[in-house]
Amino acid sequence: MTHWDFAASFPVVLLGAMVWLAAAWLARENWLRRGRTPSVALLEALRMIIVTALVVTLFRPELVKVIQRTEDPEIAVLIDASGSMATKDLILSNSVVSRAGWLDAQRAREFWKPLESTAKVKVEAFSSAGAGETDIDAALSTALQRDRNLKAALVLTDGDWNSGRSPVSAATRYRERGAPIFSVAVGRETPLPDLSLERVKAPVYGLVGEQISIPFRIQSHLPEGVDTAVILREGKEQAAKRELTIPPMGELQEALVWSPRSVGEYELTVELPVQSGESLTNNNTQSFRISVRTETLKVLVVESQPRWEFRFLRNALERDPGVEMHATLFHPSLPPGGGRGYLPAFPGSKELLSGYDVIFLGDVGVGGGELTESDVELIRGLVEQQASGLVFLPGARGRQHTLTNTPLADLMPVSLDAQRPEGVGLRNEASLALSTRGRDHLLTRFDSDSVRNEAIWKRLPGFYWCASVEKSRPGSTVLAVHSGMRNRWGRLPLLVSRPFGNGKTLFMGTDSAWRWRRGVEDKYHYQFWSQVVRWMAHQRHLSERPGIRLTYSPETPQVGETVFLQATVLSQGGLPIERGPVVGRITGASGATERVEFAPLDGGWGVFQSSFVPELGEAYTVKVEALKHDRELETRIDVAAPTLERTGQRVNSGILRELASITLGQSGSVEELDAIVEQIALLPEPRPLEKRIRIWANPWWGGMILLLLAGYWAGRKMAGMI
Repeated sequence: MTHWDFAASFPVVLLGAMVWLAAAWLARENWLRRGRTPSVALLEALRMIIVTALVVTLFRPELVKVIQRTEDPEIAVLIDASGSMATKDLILSNSVVSRAGWLDAQRAREFWKPLESTAKVKVEAFSSAGAGETDIDAALSTALQRDRNLKAALVLTDGDWNSGRSPVSAATRYRERGAPIFSVAVGRETPLPDLSLERVKAPVYGLVGEQISIPFRIQSHLPEGVDTAVILREGKEQAAKRELTIPPMGELQEALVWSPRSVGEYELTVELPVQSGESLTNNNTQSFRISVRTETLKVLVVESQPRWEFRFLRNALERDPGVEMHATLFHPSLPPGGGRGYLPAFPGSKELLSGYDVIFLGDVGVGGGELTESDVELIRGLVEQQASGLVFLPGARGRQHTLTNTPLADLMPVSLDAQRPEGVGLRNEASLALSTRGRDHLLTRFDSDSVRNEAIWKRLPGFYWCASVEKSRPGSTVLAVHSGMRNRWGRLPLLVSRPFGNGKTLFMGTDSAWRWRRGVEDKYHYQFWSQVVRWMAHQRHLSERPGIRLTYSPETPQVGETVFLQATVLSQGGLPIERGPVVGRITGASGATERVEFAPLDGGWGVFQSSFVPELGEAYTVKVEALKHDRELETRIDVAAPTLERTGQRVNSGILRELASITLGQSGSVEELDAIVEQIALLPEPRPLEKRIRIWANPWWGGMILLLLAGYWAGRKMAGMI
């Protein structure tokens, strides 16, 4: 059956009729005025055809073909078989069973039997426990495309869709077909009582004797708070422990601190003890691999005068077995300082400076026999491109204020007060107060317990001088502030870190860290500066061989996350190369190989960049080659696959109710399954299919009107009317 349908309101019809009548009157008047010749009559008739076509287009005509259904109606029963259905939170025969177990019991009794008297029923599972994902949209779309005479769809799922498009897009197509979606939320509305150890984010390597921070996150679905301890195990041996209190129905982010004592590859496990009342016990541990090795970190200390802070810092670094320390002491108006570890001048070339992992800038500035403009350019390039660290240690001479007009200004984590370059002297002792971010930061951690750590900081000897700081700069992290001094932006930030380029910078706004030795000798003073050096140099030593170094970010990537690679290549003479080619081959554990090319960065530091996006959660072998310079390096990057299918989560009944609402269906709980089946059985037969051809939006229709207009214009020209 075929008929026409128009979608025009009465005012539009009235307007169209008036336009057509006006055009007809004008055509008649024009024909009379032109002498009633056949050619004019033909042109006016053509014009009326065009006007008629335009008016009809205004009425939005559609040719409707009604197709009567000859097949039996069909009902699709879609059953979720994904990994999240292993959650045990349903009661069956007075015992707790998994969602999948409850569905198996319903399939065994063939709950869809009442539907077979009115339609053909197709029962099928979607997703799978091994697939790691649930795509509800794909399951609904497949049923709609396959079954031409679909009467309804019944979906039994927990609503945990984690792949594909939103199921709402499929629901709109069901609405157009007149096929309602009925859904049953299989599971509990509230999560099971449980403690879950979420992602553990450990570094890929550590150094012997270093304090390695291992962040983790805990999710609690218990109604009461829990006092417990997270344990780090090497095999069965306890390597570290962190006592904590987990809030009820909340989330907690903390970190374990581990100090390895020997070199090697470690397989470690973070363990959260199972509490009484937990429903799930398989999500309380996570394992990871970490490489522990020895590295000699090169540190350069640049100072103007041998103040106490310089002397004790130099001693601390010189006695650190993992640090090779060099110092440049300018000594204004005197010859440069000399002795063991002293340099006669600042290493003012790329090949000399590129070997340093961290630079300490004391009370020095530009000019006056100290740093030059080229020196500060080199320092900036070292931090920005070579991932080195820079520590600002201002002093009472105020020389660091001269750096605010140099390329190092962008690297400073704070804005200095130009009105007081000599800093602020104090009559009474002040101290550093940890900020919220500083309480759990690796640089400020003297004890693994945050409460004891903060108590240590409160007991540390204070200072009688601090730098004149206005505020921290955007993007910086304030670790500690002045215990009492404020300005209009709040307390003065005195210990502040900031990322810059590929490296990091740190501002220490007091020159009295050496006073922390009082009563405890080097316990805290040495530990603090040791942590600073290793934290800043960490990125530079992810993977290296003689003449080539590879850094990558993020250090522990996930599937689909872009991994940025940066290779630093030196020639056989130790100079940074400026031209490639530098290429990489990335091979996954599955055997798939990808070739990437590294592009050089401007600046002449021998830095080349590339990136790749891992598609699988596996170990990737990255091999970087600069064959022209006989340099190559191979390393391993472990890519984590996110856990999409998680047990213990509450059902997502909201999306199921939305699907039913859009399609005029019904949604309910497991107790309402039989009632929903009865509702489906009472549905009327599917209405006939309608195929609508929108004439008003058809390009052939528009082309015909344009063709008529062209013929009308040509006819008028030929008749001499233009």
